[in-house]
Amino acid sequence: MSIPTPIRSVAVLGGGSWGTAFALLCARHGATVRLVCHTREHAARIARDRVNPSYLPGVRIPEGIAVAAADQPSVLADVDLVALAIPSRVAASIAGTVAVQISPGTAVVSLTKGLDPSTGRRLSGLWRDALGDGTPFAVLSGPNHAEEVAERQPTAAVVAGDLELGVRLQGLLNGPDFRVYLNDDLVGVELCAAAKNVIAIAAGMADGLGFGDNAKASLITRGLAEMTRLGRAYGAHDATFRGLAGMGDLVGTCTSAHSRNRRVGELIATGLSSTDAEARLGQVAEGLWSVERLLELAERVGVELPISQEVAAAVAGKPVAECMRDLMSRAPATEQ
Repeated sequence: MSIPTPIRSVAVLGGGSWGTAFALLCARHGATVRLVCHTREHAARIARDRVNPSYLPGVRIPEGIAVAAADQPSVLADVDLVALAIPSRVAASIAGTVAVQISPGTAVVSLTKGLDPSTGRRLSGLWRDALGDGTPFAVLSGPNHAEEVAERQPTAAVVAGDLELGVRLQGLLNGPDFRVYLNDDLVGVELCAAAKNVIAIAAGMADGLGFGDNAKASLITRGLAEMTRLGRAYGAHDATFRGLAGMGDLVGTCTSAHSRNRRVGELIATGLSSTDAEARLGQVAEGLWSVERLLELAERVGVELPISQEVAAAVAGKPVAECMRDLMSRAPATEQ
């Protein structure tokens, strides 16, 4: 492989917490950055106040980061990299528009951790269909809470997909507070990202019921087991589930006060509906949108996901205490 071309300019599509944090990360590592928000009102507020109070309050956005709205002309053109930090539920509706706005030769990295809620497809397939084979594409995942990345706290991530783009992303992102590893298991990385959010909802439900560390550790461990079973059935590598995209992100998402999925599970356990809980959260909890599609993927290959099944039942209205009781009263089994 020849020496990769450095990434010097980035457009980040999505002005939420992770999109904003990723823009900050790229900017402090020397890239010229454009943060592209969903609405002109949101973009104008960030450009004026240099903060994103709805999603990343208290974090200063440097003047060097340009801010634009998605409906402005050429916002995704003439950059080396487009980073997609958008909810999974909107990816299918905007993929075609995004594809025609990107300049030839521009690479694309997806930061979204979920599945297409309408079809259950992994988002890499959706984006590959829209972008075509000539666009370098990769997925970045790992324990990367936006608040901590914005504060320059150290963390690590994995990138899977186009190998040369992965090396270029290492060149852009590696530094004292962020470290990127290459991973050749795109299927596993994407399934980890979707499944860990569902397990985090279960962990939040345990928190909401007042359970302690034993319950949390048990859910994380058995959650990892069911994630790995599903990945194995789809040809993913077990090692991916033990790594940053799997165990690393799972622990972070199940235990952190920053975790939206853990928090939404906690709110559901207090009696809120899933819709009201996400509204109270004020941000997207991807696990709510992935759980049914995840179960469909499991059913196709005959894999049982007991924790995910009870999360789906709770999202549909089953009392959380009853979900936990049914999970604990399953038939005796051997640890696998």
